[in-house]
Amino acid sequence: MAAKLARQSDARVLRTRDALRKALLALLEEKPFEQITIREITARAGTGYATFFRHYNEPRVLLNELVADEIRDLLGRSMPILRESDPRGAALALGHHVDAHSQLWSALLTGGSAGTMREEFIRQAKELPRWRTRTRAWLPTELKIVYSVAALFEVLAWWLPRRRYFTVEQVAEILDRLIIAPMTAPE
Repeated sequence: MAAKLARQSDARVLRTRDALRKALLALLEEKPFEQITIREITARAGTGYATFFRHYNEPRVLLNELVADEIRDLLGRSMPILRESDPRGAALALGHHVDAHSQLWSALLTGGSAGTMREEFIRQAKELPRWRTRTRAWLPTELKIVYSVAALFEVLAWWLPRRRYFTVEQVAEILDRLIIAPMTAPE
């Protein structure tokens, strides 16, 4: 009986957290993160104000969780392909993922959370073994990561509002030729 109650509670917790995440995403499409209040998030999520604080101590924590999960998902899809020495395939995987989640990425890159996205992407990228094993002697690894992430975000922020004019394949070529190939090519 206690185990069943725990599962129901867990399911309820997951539903509430999901509702809060979706509410924040919807609000990010309407205005910058700094202008979003907890009351707006909970009203949109259909939860009580106090419920928010059972899960998060402030909206930035919710945003950070959302960003970390999205970046982890993106890296999880593209890095295995890159490890197979298929930069174009990695760029295509990345492009397809961003295209499939274009509202989310548009909101995250332009809704006042680009800095959070950048920091989290850099943090997760530094943990990848690929960056530790392949490096150019003249280029510090940390700078390589920072440059690659900044360039990636600029290309995506440029592309997202122009998706109807530039296909995933075209942006994958841009990502590959401009960012991935120069950073992964042997010296």
